[in-house]
Amino acid sequence: MSQDLYRQGPTRPEAEPGQASRPAVQRGKQPRRSPMSRGTAAAASVIPGLALVLALAVAGTAVGKMFPLVGGPVAGIVLGVLLAALARPGARLRPGIGFASKQVLQVSVVVLGSQLSLAQIVQVGVGSFPVMIGSLVVCLTAAYGIGRWLGIVGDLRTLIGVGTGICGASAIAATAPVIGAAGVEVAYAVSTIFLFNVAAVLAFPLLGHLLGMSQHSFGLFAGTAVNDTSSVVAAATVYGQTAANYAVTVKLTRSLMIIPICLGLAWLVRRRNRAASEATARPRLQVVKLVPVFLIGFLLMTTANSLGFIPAAAHHGLSELSVFLITVALCATGLSTDLAALRRTGPRPLILGACLWVVVSVTSLVLQFLTSSL
Repeated sequence: MSQDLYRQGPTRPEAEPGQASRPAVQRGKQPRRSPMSRGTAAAASVIPGLALVLALAVAGTAVGKMFPLVGGPVAGIVLGVLLAALARPGARLRPGIGFASKQVLQVSVVVLGSQLSLAQIVQVGVGSFPVMIGSLVVCLTAAYGIGRWLGIVGDLRTLIGVGTGICGASAIAATAPVIGAAGVEVAYAVSTIFLFNVAAVLAFPLLGHLLGMSQHSFGLFAGTAVNDTSSVVAAATVYGQTAANYAVTVKLTRSLMIIPICLGLAWLVRRRNRAASEATARPRLQVVKLVPVFLIGFLLMTTANSLGFIPAAAHHGLSELSVFLITVALCATGLSTDLAALRRTGPRPLILGACLWVVVSVTSLVLQFLTSSL
């Protein structure tokens, strides 16, 4: 009998005559908060953590200005990881950090679309496309094959693959929400990409001179084989201004590959989650949408820029805003990074990054030779 009562929970005493009409507050219940008050409370809970992330982003941006090769996003994630190692953020800061690592990250991808234009495809020319597309396909294929051989989990090898094959931290920032990657995986992928960006800036100009590459061919090489825009500019400028101008154009055109890659990954995630929901009899509402809302925003922004709706005078400011928002998001990612999990991951993702760096570099040179671009 006592066990039955325990399962049913405590019973309420029957109401005495006259008590039924009393307000709920008088019977010990708390009044329900209005949606507006709940929204205000949620917004207030975000402020402390978001303020910390913004302060770190400002510091990371300052470091990126002093050391352009490093850049604000990489400096931001490093500062976040260092601060998390010294003092793990408490519960009061977590809502704001989570907001920055997800919502701000998605907004940064939308703003990134203002820098891309379908007209750049025409500007680069048909002759460059075999090198650009071929390098990307080989990189993603190698990421899957080598990553599986090394025993690296799917999300991490995907992030390193798109970061190496498309455009570094920006591609990682766009892909992470689509596949639901963990913060520690984003941190490791960005760090890996940065390391080989530095190696490319130092080694590629020397390699170009050894091979006797023209300004045009080196610009195509740097634009397809180096990841972040800052590193592309650094490597190509050392070689010559003509090479730098062409490399940046190739790099921005290469960034357009974010669109089909993210759409393809969203479809794969949707199919995987559908199979999982059917296997576990979960409701269909658990299935990921095919096209995330932020990616639609990215497409609309790119289309607006292609049609000339975004004035040229606004491009620089929007570019700075996009980089700063990515820095904010990566600072939050750094703050939420589990260093113990990072250590457990070991050096294998770094090995994957090295392999992909070599694969993309060699593929770019071979395709240029085969298409007579070298």
